[in-house]
Amino acid sequence: MASQDSTYASPKWWKEAIIYQVYPSSFQSHPGNTTGWGSVKGITSRLDYLKELGVDVLWTSPIYKSPQADMGYDIADYEDIDPCYGTLADVDDLIRELKRRDMRLVMDLVVNHTSNQHAWFLESKSSKTNPKRDWYIWKAPKSINPDGSPEPPNNWAQILGEANSAWNYDQVTGEYYLGLFTPDQPDLNWENPEVREAVWDVMHFWLKRGVSGFRMDVINLISKVPSYPDAPLILGPGHKYQPGQQFFVNGPKLHDYLTEMNRQVLSKYDALALGEMPFIYDEDEILKAVGARSGELNMIFIFGLVDIDNPNVRMALKPWTVREMKAIITRWQRTMIEKDGWNTVFIENHDQPRSVSRYADDSDEWRDKGAKLLALMQTTLGGTLFVYQGEEIGMRNARSGEWPPEAFRDVETINYWKKVQTLYANDPDMLSLGRKVMDMKARDHARTPMQWSAAPNAGFCDPEVTPWMRVMSDYKTVNVESQMQQQSGEDSDGELTTWQFWQRCLKNRAEHKEVFVYGDFHDQSPADPNVYAYIRTSSVDSGDRWLVVLNFSGQKQRFVLPEALELESWALGNYVSEKTPRKPLGRAVDLQEWEGLIGKVRR
Repeated sequence: MASQDSTYASPKWWKEAIIYQVYPSSFQSHPGNTTGWGSVKGITSRLDYLKELGVDVLWTSPIYKSPQADMGYDIADYEDIDPCYGTLADVDDLIRELKRRDMRLVMDLVVNHTSNQHAWFLESKSSKTNPKRDWYIWKAPKSINPDGSPEPPNNWAQILGEANSAWNYDQVTGEYYLGLFTPDQPDLNWENPEVREAVWDVMHFWLKRGVSGFRMDVINLISKVPSYPDAPLILGPGHKYQPGQQFFVNGPKLHDYLTEMNRQVLSKYDALALGEMPFIYDEDEILKAVGARSGELNMIFIFGLVDIDNPNVRMALKPWTVREMKAIITRWQRTMIEKDGWNTVFIENHDQPRSVSRYADDSDEWRDKGAKLLALMQTTLGGTLFVYQGEEIGMRNARSGEWPPEAFRDVETINYWKKVQTLYANDPDMLSLGRKVMDMKARDHARTPMQWSAAPNAGFCDPEVTPWMRVMSDYKTVNVESQMQQQSGEDSDGELTTWQFWQRCLKNRAEHKEVFVYGDFHDQSPADPNVYAYIRTSSVDSGDRWLVVLNFSGQKQRFVLPEALELESWALGNYVSEKTPRKPLGRAVDLQEWEGLIGKVRR
């Protein structure tokens, strides 16, 4: 249980909100738009849909002016909208329409780096004496080779292309600038107070315009170890550059900067402060950022679950078990309750493959059950819940081998395939493994157009327009329109569709928020290799307890309840259309493949 002075169960709008992430290029275009891209007007046109699903907050990935080298995460102007998405007036209209529905807007804030086309960087690279030179991180070459070519200041690898250096040479000034992600995304120098003041100005600009907070992209990378040492050699032979995370993740001044951000900006608004913090798993370090009395952020994305199949780099494969998955989830549920922090609940976003393909079974036979199982789990875990576009209809990865390499559009995937072809040109087995990694892990799978209907282009854009990225081939059977319209429920033989099940789960979460948002959590199945079962206990005096039982396998399983537990009734399950599952209430719970259940525990 939480301590007596804990604020864990103290209500806040951002704790109990259902936050829906939109990837703007792929969510919805608007009639007459010939670009093949989604738009702000398109987003606004779907607000009633989001409201009906049960969404409270819309979070959109970057829509700022950008050359789109990394799909908007390379920002050229923080206070303007990219023409491919619309105008500032369109955003103002979006904010008005959200408020009219009692909804909110959260923006992506990308301030570890800018675009190399941002006015700040164009000034910085113009000369060594420009006033904005030290707004970015410039270093002299480490050495000069006999042929006159320079060597980077250290051996850090690019995050989105580890075959390449994170340092980029500028011929004009003879120095390197740091771009951890790509050469198009130079890192800002947060040591410079002028940079921090400029960031605070950007935040004030949007908060005063009516935005309700920020998701802060890779915010834990803003402080680097100032000596910029070489990274240890952890990748195999043939890798000149190495992951340097230990020298730029949660660096020495990170918490100073976040505290200053809170003091100068966030404390002046009732705003959401959400940090994306990859590569960090240390409890104490995370709690420094999200502890109730930290004075920094409200919550962060903890990457344990979405890194479960990552070895040293993201574009690689590692086996994992259900026990590992359970241990990760249980750890952070208990940590935040016991130490007065706050969790985020998510398994999808624009940087991850589709969850049903990753954690369940995305075959035609089991996709629906697996997607519902994941919905049941997420909507019964403590913390703020995030739903990614298409997750609510069970969108999945492209079929293995369905896409040729040239169909992948993401810069990370393109760089990865170039590396594989260079290193293993004459090794068919390694080339095949490379394709398997792309089929399973590429970010492209989450970035395909939203599947609204069986109409041409899945209803994403006008029929005569070519979408910027190919539509998944299953859109005629996996789409919003068919799942919302399908007859189901107590008066029908049909099961709830994935969308209908998500809607019911979100309603259940809202109706019992004292249990599923703010309540206590105890794992009942740590040793079971396939079943995840846990008890959620109300944070209020009623002491209501609910049992969640999830079969994460494609085989039938039996779970035996602990002796101290007695079920009063079953409340919800992913195999049924009626309101309450017709299951025996004995201690032995027989589960179908990928079956999930919620039951009320007798007092």
